[in-house]
Amino acid sequence: MVESADTLALGASSRKRMRVQVSPAAPNKLKPMKPRNPLYALLFTVLIDMIGVGIIIPILAPIFLGIEGALFLPDTTVAFKTIVLGILLATYPFAQFFGAPYLGTLSDIYGRKKFLLLSLAGTVFGYLLFGVGILTHSLTLLFVSRIIDGFTGGNISIALSAIADISTPENKTKNFGLIGASFGVGFIIGPWLGGQLADPRTVSWFNDATPLWVAAGLALINMLLLARNFQETLQKKKSILQSPSFSFFQGFANIKQAFLLISLRRLFLVSMFYTLGFNFFTQFFQVFLVTKFNFSHAEIGNFFGVIGLWIVIAQGALIRPLSQRFPPRSLLRIVMPLFAISTLAYLIPDRAILLFFIVPFFSSFNGFILPNLNTLISNAAHPEEQGKILGINQSLQALAMTIPPLVAGVAFTVNQNLPIILCALLVIVGWLVLLTVPKPTTTLA
Repeated sequence: MVESADTLALGASSRKRMRVQVSPAAPNKLKPMKPRNPLYALLFTVLIDMIGVGIIIPILAPIFLGIEGALFLPDTTVAFKTIVLGILLATYPFAQFFGAPYLGTLSDIYGRKKFLLLSLAGTVFGYLLFGVGILTHSLTLLFVSRIIDGFTGGNISIALSAIADISTPENKTKNFGLIGASFGVGFIIGPWLGGQLADPRTVSWFNDATPLWVAAGLALINMLLLARNFQETLQKKKSILQSPSFSFFQGFANIKQAFLLISLRRLFLVSMFYTLGFNFFTQFFQVFLVTKFNFSHAEIGNFFGVIGLWIVIAQGALIRPLSQRFPPRSLLRIVMPLFAISTLAYLIPDRAILLFFIVPFFSSFNGFILPNLNTLISNAAHPEEQGKILGINQSLQALAMTIPPLVAGVAFTVNQNLPIILCALLVIVGWLVLLTVPKPTTTLA
């Protein structure tokens, strides 16, 4: 009987275990999934964002300078249109100069995800408003839309901060390079797509506003996917009490602080001069293509798409082996003057087809600069202040992006080659500053 009782007890116990094992087979289904790698979500975020940015590149110069546009009275001079275009192009980075410091600092306190989503929401609304401005021929709406999009436009610096969160010193340059490759892919797809979407020959009802509707849709998709798939990368959040109070004019305070950080001030200067120079090119080269070679929407889109293709090749395939052989500072010392020379080469051709032979050199040299420069700046910052330091860098870049279109709009009326010459000269100034930068440290002075 004892054995029978034991047997019954064991049988009951076994049946109980079986019930426990069978009935909650569901817990296995509820077992937490392996977290997704945030890097892929960030790469996709940058890709979609840059497609949206690239989409509008082919339409700006034609709607301002083309005879079909209705933004100006018929007797308005090209010089005046060019100056107004320069002011409009400067509006976005000027607003970003004020808005980006908030997003960078707050992302250090509350996390990256919330402020990536906020930035993308501003982008969606800005694109929609810009499209309405085109359809209603309202310069006011065009300016308001760029102010809104610019003030909330800190997503790239926050994405870079998130990359820094998950990177080691050994793979940081490679990861920044992948972000750069996403930039490039966006610049392949975006301008080409924008040129096609603005061309009624593609579809009869397409017009200059069509790229804006698509850009808004892409930004909205980006926002929804990020909300679903992005895992927060900031592990050690700062208390709001640990962060200094900041004001609407924090951007100016950031400029001051940039030059008080001994270990970073020269790197910030390099970044500022490079951004100044490069934006003389990016902001007004489309105007150069329209006035000198009579490029259409689609032709502008195709040209910038080829530039993006070569940036992808440089940052996706070439930067990794080069970064393993050369430290960032050494590589920058080589490629920055080569980039300046390749920029000046665009002034030589008298036929449009010859421009495409310069693109591989120009794009490759440019593709090497930003990832290595971002790596130097990130490595010189404390790990818990990546958002703050990269936010300061974005303040400098936003200010540096504001100046070129204002100056180029006037310079172009003097000589159409002058913005390109200024691009090369400013990059050389940045390179000369780089030559004085000591070997980077991993801590702030």
